[in-house]
Amino acid sequence: MGLKELRKARGLTQTALAKQTGIAQTILSSYETGRRDVHNMTLDNALRLSRALGCRPDELTDGYPD
Repeated sequence: MGLKELRKARGLTQTALAKQTGIAQTILSSYETGRRDVHNMTLDNALRLSRALGCRPDELTDGYPD
């Protein structure tokens, strides 16, 4: 699973995840659509997302690109 799949599996919208992590929704969207390379996200963002989604940071990149 990648970022989008993990988010959806937790029943979260991009907006809800953005509020929970403090990461702008536009940045989350960019990671999910490939406009930003998820492999190059900051460590801070990777840790925030992995905590919010209950996964390891490396799981955020699984399946990317689709």
